[in-house]
Amino acid sequence: MPKIDPQELQIRIMKKGDIDAIVNIDASVFGEKRTDYYERKCALALDQSNQMVTSLVAEYKGKIIGFIMSNTYLGEFGIPEPTASLDTIGVDPEYQKQGVALALMKQFIANAKKAHIEDIYALVNWNDWDMLKFFERSGFVPSKAIKLELKL
Repeated sequence: MPKIDPQELQIRIMKKGDIDAIVNIDASVFGEKRTDYYERKCALALDQSNQMVTSLVAEYKGKIIGFIMSNTYLGEFGIPEPTASLDTIGVDPEYQKQGVALALMKQFIANAKKAHIEDIYALVNWNDWDMLKFFERSGFVPSKAIKLELKL
């Protein structure tokens, strides 16, 4: 596993040319390429008229090694204040556990504050302890909202 020099880690706004790297990171984590899915997700993320909080990538020595994507809501779901929901966060397995996801999250939160977002939401499986710990370290707490579902 390559050791990251934090001084060389760059967090920047996602660009169209980053899609292949994002697909490859996701495939290395989940075992299958979801190219069509990420092409749609990236098109939405890159549509500036649709987003107040931009999606980000982590670049290290010219290589994309992580990403974070979100959605912004302005009054949807009966919530009047501007909110953002984290959709996806991914880090290349070779670079995990070195602060890449935390650096992405910190910049994402800073961007959300600048955009006057009042709340950021994320869905995590209740028994995904690593993700729960990550979100806790990032300042997240359990929400008052309850996710409801209907299996069809």
